[in-house]
Amino acid sequence: MVPSVAKQLIREYVYAYSALSPQTGDCFSLISPVCNTEAMNVFLQLLSKCYTGYRVVILLDKAGWHTSSMLQLPGNIRLMHLTPYSPELNPVELLWREIRAKYFHNQFFNSLDDVENTLAAALAHYHNSKPSIISLSLGFNYFNKIDGG
Repeated sequence: MVPSVAKQLIREYVYAYSALSPQTGDCFSLISPVCNTEAMNVFLQLLSKCYTGYRVVILLDKAGWHTSSMLQLPGNIRLMHLTPYSPELNPVELLWREIRAKYFHNQFFNSLDDVENTLAAALAHYHNSKPSIISLSLGFNYFNKIDGG
């Protein structure tokens, strides 16, 4: 006997773009229905406007939307690409791990809207809690002054 399924399973996705500062605890994110160069451009433009008076260096992997020739890099943002297969070198990966563990572990969602609302709540928590971001990314504070040196 062949098992029957009451409805077809359809995969839907929602994406989050984030940048964080291990030094200050700042966190900036954008939730998007797509993951492509155009969405990355929107994220970079919004990030640039939010941090107009700052020079922003973003560590990221070499995903297609991070390296596209169509990427429009604002004047105050520079990208630093990591070596392949090294997500452990990217501080924002710790944020994703924490959000998955605290907000999505063993959860069932009835709709993509429920997933997006949970993601928005998780990101809002970290955006409003600089100490949490600093605590998550302690090992990535590359710019601390080393005593005695």
